[in-house]
Amino acid sequence: MATTVAALAAWLACPPSALGHGEVVAAPTFPGVLLRWSADPLPLLGALIAAGLYLWAVRRVAARSRLPHPAWRTIAFLGGLGAILLALISPIEAYDGVLFSDHMVQHMLLELVAAPLLLLGAPVTLALRTSSPAVRRWLLRVLHSRVLGLISFPLLGWLLFAAVNWGWHFSSLYDQALENDALHYLQHATFLAAALLFWWPVVGADPSRWRLPYPVRLFYLFLAMPQNSFLGVALMSAGTVLYPHYLTNVRDWGPTPLADQNLGGVLMWVGGDMMFLLAMGLLVAAWVRQEDRRTARLDARLDAEERRRAEMQARVR
Repeated sequence: MATTVAALAAWLACPPSALGHGEVVAAPTFPGVLLRWSADPLPLLGALIAAGLYLWAVRRVAARSRLPHPAWRTIAFLGGLGAILLALISPIEAYDGVLFSDHMVQHMLLELVAAPLLLLGAPVTLALRTSSPAVRRWLLRVLHSRVLGLISFPLLGWLLFAAVNWGWHFSSLYDQALENDALHYLQHATFLAAALLFWWPVVGADPSRWRLPYPVRLFYLFLAMPQNSFLGVALMSAGTVLYPHYLTNVRDWGPTPLADQNLGGVLMWVGGDMMFLLAMGLLVAAWVRQEDRRTARLDARLDAEERRRAEMQARVR
């Protein structure tokens, strides 16, 4: 076991050969590019373990309860894992050290697709439903702890999401992450973790100390759009290449490093804002459904009271 851990640590510490300085990078060709999937064990094993545990819990709830876990939540969670694999082992990953725009797509998949889909799967609620009483009490203590209450505070999640994006893109760490696997894994982990904290109060599928009403969720997302736009515009309008790594790749295809960087900024600006608008539209639809259900319950209660009054009047007569 110790030998395996040491070997894995050494493998993570080595800079990836695909990102070496001065390496000639061949142009992607169709359909060969579709076959450029990697066998990176960390995302593969992580996704397989998470999917296995989730599906086991779904089956356990179905066997023990008359109210099964909603199928659409299972699809959402598995879709989130699929988005992670698409970002980290698909042909997108094969060119993230060659094209900044490709790297931007990778990060957008993690932050704007995978994170909200994972939360829509309500994994915490599922864990509470399938766990033993002792484990459930421990989970509830964690959920109600001060530490988690602080970490999950919506304003902190919003600020961390913005800080992680601005901090990585406008520091030397971004360029260093392209040269070293361990730092690259850390970069992806921080993007995904910050995104999960950011989307948690928006999705609202799992128990939380901070349960935001729908108008506040909409305002929360609305405020996230400008910071995303400003970062995208800053990258789009930069007059110099911000990440020297992309200057070291020798290729005679695709956009120049500066044009590619500007394209990545456009993708963050336009693509990110479109995803936020989509999320806001879905929130409005969920808000309307909630109000419709509330109105239906109120109408049913009023109808029941009216019937009781009518029955009492009929008895008096």
